[in-house]
Amino acid sequence: MIRQRTAITAALAAAAMVPTLLTATPAAAATPQVTCVSKKAGLAAKLTKDINAALKGRTSTTAIYLNDRVGGTTCQLRGTQKFDSASIVKSTVLAALLHDADRAKRSLTSREKSLATAMITKSDNNSTTALWKQLGTTKVQRFLTAAGMTQTVPGKSGYWGLTQITARDQQILLGRLTEKNGLLTDASRAYALKLMRAVVSSQRWGTPAGAPSTAAVQVKNGWLPRATLGWRVHSIGAFTGRGHNYSMVVLTHNNKTMQDGVNTIQAVARAIHKDINPAVAARSTFVPTAVPYESVPATPERAATEAVPATR
Repeated sequence: MIRQRTAITAALAAAAMVPTLLTATPAAAATPQVTCVSKKAGLAAKLTKDINAALKGRTSTTAIYLNDRVGGTTCQLRGTQKFDSASIVKSTVLAALLHDADRAKRSLTSREKSLATAMITKSDNNSTTALWKQLGTTKVQRFLTAAGMTQTVPGKSGYWGLTQITARDQQILLGRLTEKNGLLTDASRAYALKLMRAVVSSQRWGTPAGAPSTAAVQVKNGWLPRATLGWRVHSIGAFTGRGHNYSMVVLTHNNKTMQDGVNTIQAVARAIHKDINPAVAARSTFVPTAVPYESVPATPERAATEAVPATR
């Protein structure tokens, strides 16, 4: 099918720290498919083919945003569609906390460090709630505005897991964490990435699947079941060091089970890692767990739950 490409606005590229991306206009009745561009000959076509193949036959609604700064490669699918955030909003909460501390020219307190560590490395819900209350939606929104995450809407009534997110905004967040900028100090960025590298083994699923052995892996995941749109299952990851500098966002809903969402994300991740790093073996030290676990945030329908295993 012949597709015409139109440029995403330069403003988006600047705010997101993501290169300008050309997207295809699908036929009205067609299911959207991922669109990629790259400075490397043949890579965009290969990524497009392999990611679409990874999604073939899956019932979930999936959004993808890939940005490889080294190779000048980007891929996008449903980049501006809204999803309930589940626990991946915890990385945004951490960034907002660090931004607030940087503005005040202070270090995090021992209490804040303890809460932040539990929130990111174990996806602890109580720690997240404590920091969400401390910041308030005003400071969270201040960070979002400063970061250019204009499509993100903080959850109301304390339901941070119902924050509305898009793949585009999550890619902006990863850019703010991995690239030098005026929003977060180098020390704050390093601290956030350090925590995202230290997630517990049961939560090393999602975008790290198939990651190259030469890259440092930073990840944050989340999932959430609701009466409509089934399971929301999401993963964001940054892959840096030793010649690597790329980040990946995969958001899903309409999953029948948690494991369905995990499987979809990992199929996409493996295709992306393999195509970007064809000559590098996959990691053996930071690999997805056989039985993924993740905390479930509170919603108006149910209380929060810690350490829930995915069902197969």
